Amino acid sequence: MLAFNRLEIDSPQKLIFGIAPKPVTTRRGLTIGGGCVFPELNLTVPPMQIDDSSFGRVLDMYRDAVREACARALDLGCEGFVVELETLLEMTLNPRYAIQLTEVINEVLDGFHARHGLKTALRITPNDTREMKRPPRMQSGALLERMLETFDGCARAGGELLSIESTGGKEIHDGALLACDITGVVFALGVLGCRDMEFIWSRIADIALEHKTVAAGDTACGFGNTAMVLAEKKMIPRVFAAVVRAVSAVRSLVAYEKGAVGPGKDCGYENIYLKAITGFPMSMEGKVAACAHLSPVGNVAAAACDLWSNESVQNIKLLGGMAPTVCLEQLIYDCRLMNAARARGEDLTLRDLFVASDAKLDPQAYILTPESALRIASAIISQPSHYRASKAAALEAVAILSEGRASGETHVSEMESPYLDMMASAIEALPHKEGEFIDQMLAAADTKNFAPGEYDLAPAQSLAA
Repeated sequence: MLAFNRLEIDSPQKLIFGIAPKPVTTRRGLTIGGGCVFPELNLTVPPMQIDDSSFGRVLDMYRDAVREACARALDLGCEGFVVELETLLEMTLNPRYAIQLTEVINEVLDGFHARHGLKTALRITPNDTREMKRPPRMQSGALLERMLETFDGCARAGGELLSIESTGGKEIHDGALLACDITGVVFALGVLGCRDMEFIWSRIADIALEHKTVAAGDTACGFGNTAMVLAEKKMIPRVFAAVVRAVSAVRSLVAYEKGAVGPGKDCGYENIYLKAITGFPMSMEGKVAACAHLSPVGNVAAAACDLWSNESVQNIKLLGGMAPTVCLEQLIYDCRLMNAARARGEDLTLRDLFVASDAKLDPQAYILTPESALRIASAIISQPSHYRASKAAALEAVAILSEGRASGETHVSEMESPYLDMMASAIEALPHKEGEFIDQMLAAADTKNFAPGEYDLAPAQSLAA
């Protein structure tokens, strides 16, 4: 059952950057969603081997990069920002690496707060290492244990915002994407993904409660962003990627049903739907994230952000300085503009310009407008289950894109237009009962790559509601 049955933000005019009905305040005094947009800096090391022999250098890189970023923030009069430590694979497989990095970064942030009053928070995002094996073991095993150990140790060491890019259902979703199979997408996200989110977020929320930290949120990066990147490479239709994005919101919503309170993680472009539903603040990424990946949504993504992120950048030297510092400066100037617009009462004007500059050019941008977001969010909460909410989100996204194409409000190519009708027909043909749908999908599933028992599924599900 969905835990949210009404919209916390029910008007496009209220779905705007910097303001969330339920702001989050960090222990160093940074209020996210309370009236200002703040930067979120995500950094990583250049490609290198990470082991005991090199880890001292890794610690020095992060320490120096965060120290330099804090100094630049002060130079630019930035009141505060969030640092994200998105762990590399080795750091989750060896939790002591992630824990030591958390301690080092937290020490730098504490020092700048004590000496200069700089308001900061540290987000910790361990890898979901469970997908390393096929079929994945989602609910047991050493990979899960190390991941949870990373969360626990980092929360204890000063990681304040806990997030993850969880991957439940990805073993089904990857094939569905390449085949443009919307039925497989609904199964992967609306059934498998939601079940796994319930499992993993119950545990993350417990860790946050134990250490008095914040369960922040998940992101469908491995689903929606994979679809976006494939569409950019012209491997799948843009309209298909847009509909995947809408469906992904249902599985990401489960984190908040299990206790997350935001700020949602940056690479979840579905966060605009989640902000409307939950009222919690959200991080978003756009044009400054081009250092990590290209996208057609560089401006519209800022429409309702509370944190504005660069996604991730390697700690390499650029002409202007080290890349994390350069990215932070770009983010600071973007946030200045948004906050200045709000101070002058022109925030709606700026938001609408963000939207107008992207929405007409790509269907993936069009479904992220505040108006589209509220329609999709409303469709989600109108349903009694995650499965039916996923169907409703997909159908509403198709309707929005069909209407936008007909009115000329967004561009859908002649080659892609037939996919809208094909997706609508496929979704409408899905069984009403989730159990019947599960039976149908399990009958055709490749059990070499997918283990139904890891999602608490048994072959006979047809009597379920």
